[in-house]
Amino acid sequence: MWYKMKIAAVAATLIGLSACGFEPLYVEKTSGDDLWYYNNEYNADIVHEMAQIKIETVTDRIGQLIKNELIDTFNPQGTPKNAKYFLKLKPVKKTITEQALRDDITATREKVKYSVNYELWSKESGRLVSGNSWIYLSYDLLDNPYSTSMDKKKVEKDGAKIIANDISLRIGAYFHSIKTKRGNPDEF
Repeated sequence: MWYKMKIAAVAATLIGLSACGFEPLYVEKTSGDDLWYYNNEYNADIVHEMAQIKIETVTDRIGQLIKNELIDTFNPQGTPKNAKYFLKLKPVKKTITEQALRDDITATREKVKYSVNYELWSKESGRLVSGNSWIYLSYDLLDNPYSTSMDKKKVEKDGAKIIANDISLRIGAYFHSIKTKRGNPDEF
């Protein structure tokens, strides 16, 4: 009986997604009708275009973590030799706010905001996309300094992953919008 309820829930979710206008970001229609997949093949032009992005050198530690995450996303087979696009990351701004104060006005928790500005440049067209990506995270201030230090490093690593994911989604959305405006899968 429970498996029938699961099947019904999955079916309802799929129907809901199709009704809300959901469409895949990195996959294009291969025919004029409403089918996204045609003969089990899909058009991956956006993925190939994003693989042509070279990420400029970053000086701060969290910026390096963001860059490494973006390289894994954009260039899983390595940095392109003759990149068409260049992604510039500005130094990451870090703001710390103390939270959960004790009676002696010492904090037991800190909230961190990481913010980074980025710009995607093309050799031919100049600046294509720019924006700001940010994230709020927090960690406990523990009695053991080593544990607190490890919590800070984990928050920094998690923040870098989230920011890199946000940037890659925004750049993917840019390429998706360009591709759907032109309507020709061979032009970028």
